[in-house]
Amino acid sequence: MADSRDSTSAHDDESFKAAEDVVARILARQGTALASTRFQDTTHDAGDLEREARAGMRRVNDIASQTELDEVSEVEYRQVRLERVVLVGLRTTQSLEESENSLRELAALADTAGSHVLDGIIQRRPTPDPGTYLGSGKARELAEIVADSRADTVIVDGELTASQRRGLEDVVKVKVVDRTTLILDIFAQHAKSREGQAQVELAQLEYLLPRLRGWGESMSRQAGGRVAGGEGIGSRGPGETKIELDRRRIRSRMARLRAQIRDMEPARRTQRAARRRMGVPSVAIVGYTNAGKSTLLNQLTDAGVLVEDALFATLDPTVRRTQTSDGRVFTLSDTVGFVRNLPTQLVEAFRSTLEEVGEADVIVHVVDAAHPDPVGQVETVRGVLDTIDGTETIPEILVLNKSDLASPERRALNRTLFPKAVAISARTGQGIEELRQLIEDTLPRPRVYVDVVVPYDHGDLVHAAHEQGEVLSEDYEAAGTHITAHVDSALADRLHHVNAAPHG
Repeated sequence: MADSRDSTSAHDDESFKAAEDVVARILARQGTALASTRFQDTTHDAGDLEREARAGMRRVNDIASQTELDEVSEVEYRQVRLERVVLVGLRTTQSLEESENSLRELAALADTAGSHVLDGIIQRRPTPDPGTYLGSGKARELAEIVADSRADTVIVDGELTASQRRGLEDVVKVKVVDRTTLILDIFAQHAKSREGQAQVELAQLEYLLPRLRGWGESMSRQAGGRVAGGEGIGSRGPGETKIELDRRRIRSRMARLRAQIRDMEPARRTQRAARRRMGVPSVAIVGYTNAGKSTLLNQLTDAGVLVEDALFATLDPTVRRTQTSDGRVFTLSDTVGFVRNLPTQLVEAFRSTLEEVGEADVIVHVVDAAHPDPVGQVETVRGVLDTIDGTETIPEILVLNKSDLASPERRALNRTLFPKAVAISARTGQGIEELRQLIEDTLPRPRVYVDVVVPYDHGDLVHAAHEQGEVLSEDYEAAGTHITAHVDSALADRLHHVNAAPHG
């Protein structure tokens, strides 16, 4: 018996080492959105308390030895609970490098969700198989890998239909989730505001509803018509009834969530309108997930927002006020990161949040300069921006962040690909002053020239001229403060209305 236990232990050690080698192969090369920052020290960054809270919520490995397909409804199933996972990619028209980059990004997503990646495979075929996504032969090979590694979940780098997921689960005998489900799960973990949580839950339910089904024998299907025993209505099992009940509950919950989000929109709209009335220009920071947007916001404003080496660390927009070197006040907004094939349900659910970008005066587009496919990142982000009204006319500043981590060859290639971009490192501060100056030069400047005397009891207008415009001269006279300035039209009207001694 001792020899048998020693043999089993040795086999387990070998299996674990093999799994670790696979993880290293998938994650080690600079290919994931995490790879360029994996070894940075973020222990003293802003957001320590939130980072600790998230770490405490990470999923625990090996919470169950059996698979999770036994007796669970879809509503319970959508709470993904990933532990030990095998990744699956499908290469159709892409190059091998593109397929590997995509699978490494999936590994980074799985890592962010709190799972332990054991293995990964890529299948080459012209189109997905309608039954099992991979084809029967590759599905059986995947089943062997899952059994050997004792994985409890398979994550597919694509979007599965209900029949494909069911067909693949029937072969591999463990839970199968797709890329969209994984991203939705990460969003559910990271959303902290009431609006963000409602948006994520709505996106989850919208994705879930057409894919509703049950698992296990307890979720038996209805036996329609007259069955072998001669019974019709009385022979119907409880499965369809439970699914229909789930459907009704989901539709009801979706209606409530949409109403909640609509109720929250006026507050955000009022805040934006107030900034507009005050003439405060806004800058929106956008970019691929984990490109360093929050770190840049902290550098520019000392905002103190969470910085974490994880995908989708920021979901709730953060708005901070700052000012230019000549005293003009403006706001900087940190927005949710984008990713390749971002679920359309999320884009729609976060529409009210993304409106912050559509009403900005300047867009700062942050790109990971150390990533192997920065062009793909830029195209992904611009593809999402194209769905937001008004962004096509907003000036864009392209920022190559993490330039300190890029190789000399990569930096040279980036200069060729993005000749007008500014190279920075938000972590070290390299290039920040150049970027700050570029933002100042791009911000809209007040265009209306005024030469007025403002009575002393209207000092708030003088203050507004300093904050919102460019004061060219300021003198104190008997009737009030004589200023010449460039301001916006609304403030110009107010200044002319109280003008005590017109100058011209």
